[in-house]
Amino acid sequence: MAQSTPTPAATAPLDLVIFGGAGDLSVRKLLPALYMAHLHSNLPPATRIHALGRQPWDRETFTTFVHDKVRGFIAPESLDEKAWQGFVARLGYVCLDATQADDFKHLASALQPGSDRVYYLATAPTLFTGICAHLHGAGLIDERARVVLEKPLGHDLASARAINDEVGRYFSETQTFRIDHYLGKETVQNLMVLRFGNIIFEPLWRSPYIKSVQITVAESVGVGSRAGFYDGTGALRDMVQNHLLQLLCIVAMEPPVSLDPDAVRDEKLKVLRSLRPMTEIDVARDTVRGQYTAGASNGDRAVGYLQEANVPADSTTETFVALRAHINNWRWANIPIFLRTGKRMAERRSEIVIEFADLPYTIFPDAPRQPVNRLMIRLQPEEHVQLQMMAKEPGSGMRLRPVSLDLDLESAFSARRAEAYERLLMDVIKGRLTHFMRRDELEAAWTWVEPILEGWSNLSEKPRPYTAGSWGPAASSALMAREGSAWVEEA
Repeated sequence: MAQSTPTPAATAPLDLVIFGGAGDLSVRKLLPALYMAHLHSNLPPATRIHALGRQPWDRETFTTFVHDKVRGFIAPESLDEKAWQGFVARLGYVCLDATQADDFKHLASALQPGSDRVYYLATAPTLFTGICAHLHGAGLIDERARVVLEKPLGHDLASARAINDEVGRYFSETQTFRIDHYLGKETVQNLMVLRFGNIIFEPLWRSPYIKSVQITVAESVGVGSRAGFYDGTGALRDMVQNHLLQLLCIVAMEPPVSLDPDAVRDEKLKVLRSLRPMTEIDVARDTVRGQYTAGASNGDRAVGYLQEANVPADSTTETFVALRAHINNWRWANIPIFLRTGKRMAERRSEIVIEFADLPYTIFPDAPRQPVNRLMIRLQPEEHVQLQMMAKEPGSGMRLRPVSLDLDLESAFSARRAEAYERLLMDVIKGRLTHFMRRDELEAAWTWVEPILEGWSNLSEKPRPYTAGSWGPAASSALMAREGSAWVEEA
């Protein structure tokens, strides 16, 4: 298929089609995000939202479902009855089995003539290729159509390539939006401004001035209703291969020549290709797998992973990963990169920590043994940037203690802060690709992750147990300690 930029027509109506329209992602994220876009008049006027699912519903049944289920995921102060009724008027429902080509005739009859079309595939990745083929067979793809692919895209490099090949038969690369909602977070996008809109950190953003980098995406929840999916995926595929590596790319990339989508993604690709490949010895030494056991989470009793519904009693799927990585280039030479993610951890937290090098010598006899200069970028639950440095404690003498300079992004700006999915959906509608993964990025990430999966398989070691409500296995702390560092909550 010829390459074409998915630029929406200025006056054309828009049909936004959600496969899996009554599913968990649609209910919790997509429909609330589209409501907020509608509330703030950011949707094109002639926008229709079509939810597709196998439930034999009519439109009235679906809108009742939306009223009952979706409103609970919208902040009460944002619920305006007039706006809500206007949003509901945009909704439609099509009963469709994504595996049946004939069902796509029902979708064709529901779409507006001459519309721009966004197909959001909020389904299992195994359905992606069939959906695209059936859309093509029904004549529903033209040069202005766009497709949004949810992660994880495949379960290894070969399956990711197969999906990309098949989707690429019907949608050009510039029509394909591989979504990672972390790239839509305000603080993640602010990280690019922090790095490339200011000169203050650039001279220090390199070896030997940085001691280590740690990136944490911790969840306090368990697998819940996703157990069936999660047990065949695990934390490495579910979180590291996409979210954490994308965050690392933004931390480590060189300045792009512009904000052109390919200029930005070219620099991210260089980071992924510079990651030092892991041998089986590296995997044994530099990775930690964990699986949560019974404990307490958010003040409530929590069962272990093996006691969750739909999890096999002998499952060896990891719910926690910590690993040490290295980037083989001049800027990041000899700087350890620590990545960590897990479920049922002590708290919900996503953050990036840049730990600067220790002083070579201190003139202050009462100074802490290792003064800590850190730049901490918190992504969730709140969004802020904090710079930690040493200052003199009031009083006599020269006693030092760490203090922080804080930028609370919520209080610094009075403008409304859109959620990640809302921001990225607006990018899709407008055809902006900067914050979406390109095919070669995705495949480079899988190329680095796959030897870790193979190493775990060859080593045949079970995940290390950790108590629900903790920060993971003790081995993850030892991983940091070997480099003279510690996870932030342990420092």
